[in-house]
Amino acid sequence: MPRFYNRRRTIPVLSSRLQDSISRDTRLLKHSCLLLFACFPVFAVSSAHAQLQSTLLSPDHQIVMHFDTVDAQGKRGGEGRLVYSVSFHGKPVIDNSLLALELEGQPALGRLVHIAGTEASTGVDDYAMQFQKVSHVHDAYDSIQVHVAEAGSPQRVMSIEARAYNNGIAFRYVLPEQSAIPSLRLRQEDTEFRLHIDATNWLLALPNYRSSYESEYVELPTSALSNQGGVPSHFLIGLPLLMHEPGAAWLSLMEADIEGSSTMYVTNPSGNWAGHYFVSQLSPRLDDANVAVVSSLPYHSAWRVLGIAEDPGRFIESTLVYDLNPPSRVADTSWIAAGKASWNWWVDNVDENGKPAFTTKNMEHYVDFAAQSGFRYMLLDAGWAAGRDITHMNGKIDVPELVRYAATKHVKLWIWCYSESVMDQMKEAFPLFEKWGVAGVKIDFVNRDDQRGVQFYYDTARLAAEHHLMVDFHGTRTPWGIERTYPNVLSYEGVLGLENNKVGRRDSPVDRSVFAYTRLIAGPMDYTPGAFNNATEDGFEARNTNPMAMGTRAQQLALYVIFQTPIQMVSDSPQMYAGQPAFQFIRDVPADWDSVTVLNGAPGEYTTIARRHGEDWYLGSITNWTPRSLRVPLNFLGSGTYRAEIYEDGPEAATNAKQVVIRKQVVRKGETLTLNLAPGGGCAIRFVPQHVK
Repeated sequence: MPRFYNRRRTIPVLSSRLQDSISRDTRLLKHSCLLLFACFPVFAVSSAHAQLQSTLLSPDHQIVMHFDTVDAQGKRGGEGRLVYSVSFHGKPVIDNSLLALELEGQPALGRLVHIAGTEASTGVDDYAMQFQKVSHVHDAYDSIQVHVAEAGSPQRVMSIEARAYNNGIAFRYVLPEQSAIPSLRLRQEDTEFRLHIDATNWLLALPNYRSSYESEYVELPTSALSNQGGVPSHFLIGLPLLMHEPGAAWLSLMEADIEGSSTMYVTNPSGNWAGHYFVSQLSPRLDDANVAVVSSLPYHSAWRVLGIAEDPGRFIESTLVYDLNPPSRVADTSWIAAGKASWNWWVDNVDENGKPAFTTKNMEHYVDFAAQSGFRYMLLDAGWAAGRDITHMNGKIDVPELVRYAATKHVKLWIWCYSESVMDQMKEAFPLFEKWGVAGVKIDFVNRDDQRGVQFYYDTARLAAEHHLMVDFHGTRTPWGIERTYPNVLSYEGVLGLENNKVGRRDSPVDRSVFAYTRLIAGPMDYTPGAFNNATEDGFEARNTNPMAMGTRAQQLALYVIFQTPIQMVSDSPQMYAGQPAFQFIRDVPADWDSVTVLNGAPGEYTTIARRHGEDWYLGSITNWTPRSLRVPLNFLGSGTYRAEIYEDGPEAATNAKQVVIRKQVVRKGETLTLNLAPGGGCAIRFVPQHVK
């Protein structure tokens, strides 16, 4: 069971007028005022018209976040627009950016307010994680609550809760109960991210609010995204968003703890070729497009999470999104386990003779392969249910019988489900799946992230946990940390995955080197690697039968280390792996990790990542279509010697993408390995400690 504690030290900082009053009175009066502020933190000082500038520093003091109010002329303090700004290593990265809420039938809250008081505190997020990028988290932070109020009618109040970690900041809106807002009907958040300079962005451009987040991350300057910058302004930018302000910082924009809220996108609405900023755009409700969130009070928004670092690799290592989600709500997690899975869909259900056969007998062939390979799972994909009725089978596959057969081989079964069927039938289907003995459900084509769509994720996770079912969301938005709250949620798709090689030239080695710094930083990614019919850029052909994949075989091996997910597909057919020595790495590599270290890389170019599982270390390195020779220091290793089992591109891999050279050597911490990567190539290494007997 995950362990969690949160150490906090609260330091109230009140308005100057209230502080003067307190200093003139007795300690008893001081105590009474503090109690009043604690119970009604904004109302206690709203009449003071405080002119406070509120500052939040990260524990190492390298990140500084300021809150202030500015009037139309830019004068600070008093009544005005609530803004925040951020600096890193003494350099500005976010200029004054608006914080406001658009409420239906009311003026925007945050455009004419004053800071009425603040509360500062410190804390440490210390907890265990299951089956994700690390097994234990220990992150210190400083925090502040900034209370704002309107002097004039309707005299509404609001707070901004913010935290600063050493690797980023996060903030959210908090609305207490108040007569001026009987119930919340939130139209939009006016949350701005005004970059200090025109940044380079790696962004996910999406057409609407009903997409599956499956597209390329495009590299563009922020100014190019305005409607006068040469790029159409009608698309939405999905999260995560990677930004680089040269000479200042790398930034990553994400969100966390979205329960009760709606998904945030961003746009650049500047309409000016010099405009380099983003504004939030909440996904509207499907049943009422005029609002994004309907709620009672009190209410808090999702966390807006801004990673800040000198190197984008730090975002891959970061656990910031997990820190900002509630601890586990699943008391007994002993039935949850990470693992690799054989899979019938990528290869079109081919049998031992290479012919498609969607039958129980043929699916037993995939179960046998999983058992022989030491895999924990087999995933049965679409086609077994009676249309959209997931409580009945259509006669092609006998799911309970396949579960029983798999159990004799010590393999467990996952099954595919259509999302709308789950929405309609989960209360009947999940108990049935538990009775059948199913281990998990892959829920596909969610394609919805409005408030009710978000609630679907939480309802599904909760009910699935009650019936001992693990979950893998596909056709979905990107992660936001629910896997900490519901550890039975193992993974998500939300990526232009390997399957796109079946139908076109999308998902190339270029995209994979971008995904490591964009999609992957949000959380686990079910990309479905493992293709062994590998092709060069010129030799690739998109096809559904006996599908090919762009890039080398060694790159496919490396993706098992780079693309973290607790439920990891082994996508190709059993016969494609038969007699292939390189398959041993897929058998050996785990699906859950204790720690992660990013060794080098650049978005769209290359990356090298090392992950630890117990005493063993694994390394994955990939490049785009540019061949590279990378020198990698082994400073991440522990003491003593290790046997390095190296799977690397062969000398002819530039023309024969299937060629892998396997070798072993003894290494130790502090030494350096040279990795020679072919075009579209990679390298995968297992480091096993050699204990002295």
